[in-house]
Amino acid sequence: MRIRRITGAVAALALVVAGTTACQDSRVAQTGAGGKPKVTIIVGGLEKVIYLPAMLTQQLGNFTAQGLDVELQGEQSGATAETSLVAKQVDGVVGFYDHTIDLQAKDQCIQSVVQMANIPGEAEMVGTKSTINSSADFKGKKLGVTSLGSSTDFLTKALAAKAGVGADQYTPVKVGAGQTFIASLDNGGIDGGMTTDPTIAQLTNTGKAKVLYDMRTPEGTKSALGGLYPATSLYLNCDFVQQNHDVVQKLANAFVATLKWISQHSAEEIAAKMPPSYSGGDQALYVKSIKDSIGMFNTDGKMDSDGAKNVLEVLSSFSTNVKPRKDSIDLSKTYTTEFVDAAAKQG
Repeated sequence: MRIRRITGAVAALALVVAGTTACQDSRVAQTGAGGKPKVTIIVGGLEKVIYLPAMLTQQLGNFTAQGLDVELQGEQSGATAETSLVAKQVDGVVGFYDHTIDLQAKDQCIQSVVQMANIPGEAEMVGTKSTINSSADFKGKKLGVTSLGSSTDFLTKALAAKAGVGADQYTPVKVGAGQTFIASLDNGGIDGGMTTDPTIAQLTNTGKAKVLYDMRTPEGTKSALGGLYPATSLYLNCDFVQQNHDVVQKLANAFVATLKWISQHSAEEIAAKMPPSYSGGDQALYVKSIKDSIGMFNTDGKMDSDGAKNVLEVLSSFSTNVKPRKDSIDLSKTYTTEFVDAAAKQG
């Protein structure tokens, strides 16, 4: 098992979108240990429950069973993970599907090949004594996101737009997740923010914050966003998918096997498979955080087509990139079920 943390250079994305020659070169799967195909996947928060399938697939040995040498890299921001992929510094990302649409609006082709969840698994948190009672109260507030351009940023803008609050009427603050998010809420650096488990569980368990919008369930997601919002996925550059069909199929096989395993095991059993450090020294609270969010994962890795359409609707409600190009966005290029369909037949 190989895991490494990296920091991404956001400036790389600007260079890529501008058409640098580095991004015009196709990235082909390399050869790793024992002659196995080596695949490098960056995850927008390895410890986050929403991205649990990545590390769990490693821990269960499902990558190895497919004959793959997979290196997982951790990065707290989905936006930075996206940048690394577009710059072709990595082969794939476990992150939110909405980035594929955002990037198509920037003339980049990125495709989800395994759709692990049809809801975000996120919640907007506010202090227990906060005067924020709905997104209409976002005006003039400081709201935490993992980073600008991340899916937490997208979701915050979407909630604000639904209440008629423009992105220029509140201040997004980059606070990451976990302890940095909690500290910012404690010291008044933010009035509220979008985050995931186990941070949600830590905040509610201590009484420091309450859930304002809960997108960890289909019902909560539909209420907040008007429909499902497919989120956690394995997405890759389109040219990598085209040139490494067998490798992508093996990745899909591994992730689908993990999704099936999740559906057949308890939160306690899942937590026991994860690295001990992920619990932060409180295994009971970690189990609770998994239990609160685990219903977000589907069992087959397939995209909900109506959900994909809703993601486009939501992004076009606020995104200066997506809104003017909404009618030209081709959703069929942002995801495929080819690989998960084949994985289902194998298993």
